[in-house]
Amino acid sequence: MLKLVVFLSFTLCSLAPVLAQAPFYQGKHILLIVGSGAGGTGDLRARALAAGLTRNIPGNPPIVFQYMAGAGGRRAANHLFNNVKPDGLTLLRVSSSVVPYAVLGESGVQYDIDKLNYLGATEHQLYYMFVTRKGMGINNLEKLRSTPGIRIGSAPVGHTGYLHSRAVAYMLDMKEPKIVPGYESADLDVAFARNEVDARVASTVTVSQQELLTKNLADFHLAIEVPRGHKDPRYAHLRLPDITSFVKSERERKLLTMMEGFRVVGTILMAPPGTPKDRLDILKEAVRKTNSDPQFAADYKRLTGGDDPTPLDPDEQARIVRNIPRDPEIIELFKKFAGTAPLPPR
Repeated sequence: MLKLVVFLSFTLCSLAPVLAQAPFYQGKHILLIVGSGAGGTGDLRARALAAGLTRNIPGNPPIVFQYMAGAGGRRAANHLFNNVKPDGLTLLRVSSSVVPYAVLGESGVQYDIDKLNYLGATEHQLYYMFVTRKGMGINNLEKLRSTPGIRIGSAPVGHTGYLHSRAVAYMLDMKEPKIVPGYESADLDVAFARNEVDARVASTVTVSQQELLTKNLADFHLAIEVPRGHKDPRYAHLRLPDITSFVKSERERKLLTMMEGFRVVGTILMAPPGTPKDRLDILKEAVRKTNSDPQFAADYKRLTGGDDPTPLDPDEQARIVRNIPRDPEIIELFKKFAGTAPLPPR
């Protein structure tokens, strides 16, 4: 009996350090790479997310930001895939554009979307509006179609914003539109305000922050609903037609369906390949808790000018990426819109 007591005492003492082990993230910090510039819409959403993750990751690690804009997110994705130690201490939040870049075989892609670890999105239901500067006097679709040489400011070539701009010009049969790519979000805000571009695809955050509607600074022409059927009640009175209402063929419908698939994955939070499963599980659970955290919802709404988060679960996000069409024929059609060549005839 004495031997049994001694054995149990020894066993319990041996287990004590394990039972008392501190959470992995305690006393550490997480580096969050943001694949865009500071101050834009993506940065504001990332700040709300970061505060929620710090609250919900055991050990409450502070999150430090590093901005890595360039090549529509490819620069940051390449860095995460090839250079970052997979220890769960460095994450990336990047535009969904990194997915079509890879699927379409665009240059500069040095990552494999099927090997990255997906940790969800703060938004995947989105509502964009195509707007023109108020001073141009283009207040209806007829004028929009008949005015030649409208300068449409957009994100870099291949980026989701660039694809949206090209698709709008195409579906509306605009006359000799001039797509002006290369802008980060905040830079495009400035260019539009300074009359350096005439038109743009604007998110609800942009419309709110730049007061395009409240100060009557823009005319609104159509919406891009992501996913199709999602409408923002704040702009219901504008009665904007969705871009899909302008399709003329099954070919064009497939084009917009693929575009929607690329965007509905949301702005992606990801970890590099090789990150230990136990740490991925911690991060995924923290994301799920953050998604249901009232403080996160309040912070997100405050920082984005009134938008509500529309979270996407990590596992569902990974499933969407896996199921994106990789059919060569559809890809070849899509490439005509992702590149710089003239738009194909309708």
